[in-house]
Amino acid sequence: MPAAKAVFETNDQTFESMLSMNLTSAFYVLRAVIPHMRQAGSGRIIAIASRAAECPGPMVGAYSASKAALVSLIRTVAAENKDRGITANAILPGTIDTPANRKAMPQADTRTWVQPASIASLILWLAGSAGQEVTGAAIPAYGAGL
Repeated sequence: MPAAKAVFETNDQTFESMLSMNLTSAFYVLRAVIPHMRQAGSGRIIAIASRAAECPGPMVGAYSASKAALVSLIRTVAAENKDRGITANAILPGTIDTPANRKAMPQADTRTWVQPASIASLILWLAGSAGQEVTGAAIPAYGAGL
């Protein structure tokens, strides 16, 4: 995430960067792969959004808005393609326990953070046959810190 700034302090470059990284890139990938999935009659689309998409906090407006837009895009794709055997879902992790996050927040209680393996397990479940009836969902994965 970028440096924390209030919406009124967020410059154009930061806002555009967040949209490009979290929304525009997903749009182009989806536009490229969906025709192939539709032709095949199946497919799984799984996006990693953020808890901030549904529970925005102060000082991260551009980030939160870009992740909320990603969730909306995924839900739209789910609605447009559910009759073609394609599912589309978003996972909304809280703070993920990564080396970069530990470095950025050295005083944080990392015991409450989401483990990458937990997210990977959810992705595998959604991608497999067990997840075939789940589409258009924004699935929280907030960790122990709820």
